[in-house]
Amino acid sequence: MHELGIVFQVMDSLQAVAEENHLTQIHSVTLQVGEVSTVIPDYLTDCWRWAVQKREPPLLGCEMKTEVLPAVSWCQDCAQEYGTVAHGRICPYCGSEKTWLLRGNELNIKEIEAI
Repeated sequence: MHELGIVFQVMDSLQAVAEENHLTQIHSVTLQVGEVSTVIPDYLTDCWRWAVQKREPPLLGCEMKTEVLPAVSWCQDCAQEYGTVAHGRICPYCGSEKTWLLRGNELNIKEIEAI
């Protein structure tokens, strides 16, 4: 389960942001998780809830929110974008296999709410 490692990396980043900006409390963090990123949002949330209990301020009690970013592929032959999960590597418009993933494998910190 690599979600726990991701949680610790996010917490380290938040701690650095808090120190740099002299923040006393971080109320929430919003993560964007790509649909095909191999990160399972429910596991990420469970790991977060466990890990945040063990932290000192400014992270103690911090809430984590997740947004799933849809996976989108692009076809080189017909220059169309399409939903990767629904169609895989085969373009639904022209049947080509000359496709690649444009987005949907990201994991980003989108927003930090703090005082």
